[in-house]
Amino acid sequence: MTRRDFINSTSASYAGLLAWGQLLPAPASALNLPANGQRGEGPARRVVILGAGLAGMATAYELGKLGYDCTILEARARAGGRVWTIRGGTGETELGGDAQTCRFDEGNYFNGGAARIPHHHQLTLQYCRELDVPLQIFNGNNEAAYLYNDQPGGTGELANRRLRIKEYHNDMRGYTAELLTKALDQSALDQQLTKEDIEKLVDFLKNEGDLNTAHLYKGTNRRGYKPKAEPGAGVSPGALTDPFGLTDLLRSGFTQPVFYNVGDYIYEQQTTLLQPVGGMDAIPKALAKKLGSKIIFNAPVSELRKTDNGVRVVYQQDGKPTELMAEFCVCTLPLPMLKNLESDLSGTVKRAADFVPYIKTGKIGLQFKRRFWEEDDWIYGGISRTNMDINQIWYPSFGFQGQKGVLIGYYNFYGRAEAVGAMTVTEREKLALTQGVKIHPQYPAEFENSFSLAWHRIPYSGGGWATYDDNTRKKYYPALMEPDGNIYFAGEHTTYLTAWMAGAFTSARRAVESIHARVGEYTQK
Repeated sequence: MTRRDFINSTSASYAGLLAWGQLLPAPASALNLPANGQRGEGPARRVVILGAGLAGMATAYELGKLGYDCTILEARARAGGRVWTIRGGTGETELGGDAQTCRFDEGNYFNGGAARIPHHHQLTLQYCRELDVPLQIFNGNNEAAYLYNDQPGGTGELANRRLRIKEYHNDMRGYTAELLTKALDQSALDQQLTKEDIEKLVDFLKNEGDLNTAHLYKGTNRRGYKPKAEPGAGVSPGALTDPFGLTDLLRSGFTQPVFYNVGDYIYEQQTTLLQPVGGMDAIPKALAKKLGSKIIFNAPVSELRKTDNGVRVVYQQDGKPTELMAEFCVCTLPLPMLKNLESDLSGTVKRAADFVPYIKTGKIGLQFKRRFWEEDDWIYGGISRTNMDINQIWYPSFGFQGQKGVLIGYYNFYGRAEAVGAMTVTEREKLALTQGVKIHPQYPAEFENSFSLAWHRIPYSGGGWATYDDNTRKKYYPALMEPDGNIYFAGEHTTYLTAWMAGAFTSARRAVESIHARVGEYTQK
């Protein structure tokens, strides 16, 4: 039995989850259009695609099925764009930064960009199925992980101490249910609810908040047991942890926005989440394998022009300008890169490239000699959150019970990411360790090496993803929906699924369908 056979035959795989009824099958299917990329008996219609990220490769993959002759120009030496898995041997030099080479042991890695697939991103799952990319569970929501509110000089009960997420959530849920139950008992809502409605709601709150018979929250086993006092053999039922006081919780700082991002509420992060076995780059690798020599690497584009019959693209190869002519172009470059091109694009497209902002974000992977978060803290996957500059600590959802492991030691955004990204890689490592030790005191004894990245400083990226507000969406987004002559646009920034691989895939299909419909009109004429 191969590894893939084993994964596909167990509940750890997407197929297993479908078989057990834990996921609905994705209704998305392979793109099925009539193949008319040929000009009768003549050569195939030629399409040049800028960028070998998911959008660019999916576009070439689908157009290739339809008979088009596609060439992808990719500035980097690898495919995938912001779908990038960092592992031993990975190298990168940020803009204005020092060269880094990852020194993780074999089998250890972290996803520097895209890291999870929501179960309702049906098209992403369809491509994984079509490309034979095996999947496993990504544990994003783990109540055993920690919250930590850094309060220099703080004196409150919860100041400068790590708190299990389950302790905070269940205490707040319990006290909230208790308060609402008291309001109902005082008949404050008689005009809105009948007596029977109130009884049903009180019963729900009693169970939701785990209230006692007096409708009071006093803490239960939902929030856990004291260390070394778990239920077990013998006569001891275990010793429950004591709930924190409601006032202490409200004054703890955990109501700050930095702690709001809880996966059990946000639509895109609700369980079940999935990830490719062996790293997210399994998806772009599978696409690149299908496309083969259609991708030209180390070929940054410097010029994009419209012609009477299509487009002309100038790119650099081996330090020399090279020209490529095609009937159509699909541009998937991130907008910060598009605005640097010499082009005769329309003014509306150029304004979109100039004014649609991209988020500043960064990550660091920390390799440790042992998986202390599992052995000592019982954390298997999930995310700890803090108001410190590191913002989040991610625990790997693979390699459980192994010897070594890699944590994502920070995942930060906006001003924090900009400040940390401006540091040297050595300074970033020091920051991650200095702040992370407040949550995990095992850091100093177990740390081995690190690799960090700031997406706004990564060549050919310009940021993590497009961040529209209502104003920029209204003013600039429409220009990216329509072709500019024979130039089409795709990528997560051309969708309402920014920051997600599903955005790249849906944009690719939209571009393919648009070009194919246009060619169909030519053919009919």
